[in-house]
Order: sequence, then C-alpha cells, then structure tokens
Amino acid sequence: MKISALFYVLFAATIFVSCKNSEEKKEAKEAKEKVEEIVSATCYKAVYENDTIDLKVNTLKSGKVSGDLVMKIYAMPKKIGEIYGDYHGDTLLVSYTFIDEGNEKVTYKNPMAFLKKDSLLILGNGKMETSMGATYFVKGEPIDFENVKYKFSTVDCVGK
Repeated sequence: MKISALFYVLFAATIFVSCKNSEEKKEAKEAKEKVEEIVSATCYKAVYENDTIDLKVNTLKSGKVSGDLVMKIYAMPKKIGEIYGDYHGDTLLVSYTFIDEGNEKVTYKNPMAFLKKDSLLILGNGKMETSMGATYFVKGEPIDFENVKYKFSTVDCVGK
C-alpha cells in the first residue's frame, strides 16, 4: 500500500515538473521571437558561369541577421538553408545551416563571410578548420575578398 502511494506521488511530481519545463520553454521561445522581429529585408543574387546563389538577408530588431540562402552550383546538389549571424564592421559573419536537395536527412553547418561594399555583398574565401564536428574560420588567417567567384547584387524580393 505504501509503495503504490509513493509511486503516485512520484508520478504526479514528474508530470508537474514536465509541464513546468514545457511552459518555461514555450515562454523562452516566445521571448526570443519578440526579440527576433524583422526590421528590414534585402535580397541578393550572385551569378558565376553556371552557378546561381540567391540570398535573403533579414535585419533583426536585435541587430543580428537571419535569412535564406539557396546555392545552385553546377553539377552539384542544390543546397537549401538558412543563415544567422551579425555584422562586424563591414563584414557579415554568418553560420549557414543547410541540406542538400534529395538528402534531407543530413544537415550541414558552415561559416560564411560577406564583405559589404556599396550595394554589393562579396562572399569571401578563408581557411577553415573542423574541431569536434564544428567548422569555423581559422583565427588569425585572413579572409580573401579579392579573388572570389561570387559577388551579390541587390534584387527585388519577389515571392520570398
């Protein structure tokens, strides 16, 4: 009899804690969404030979940047994903989380750097390292914005 009463008390406590955690997570998500309000959006397109990259950059109320990036590189699967990051001076540093079209089960994440020059965004090339499953630019190594393929021009944000 004492065992079943103890069981019911522990079961009720578990449900109470679980519900409380769900409420806290919901509140945290709602608070984040309020901070992440979009202030403006700019769309870009880069074309190099047979490659096309479409980029939408949302400037958030928090000062951060989010958006969508679709890479159609010749003879490779289309990469579809999202960016998130912020500006450091005239350099936009983002994390690009994406999937390869046709293989939605695997998600990839890579850093990207864009130099804002007038109305252009220039995708830089830098030395990268992977440590414990995370890829990042090597500290102290410069990012090259001169010898690049992709220079993004502003375009109208149609259907996005």
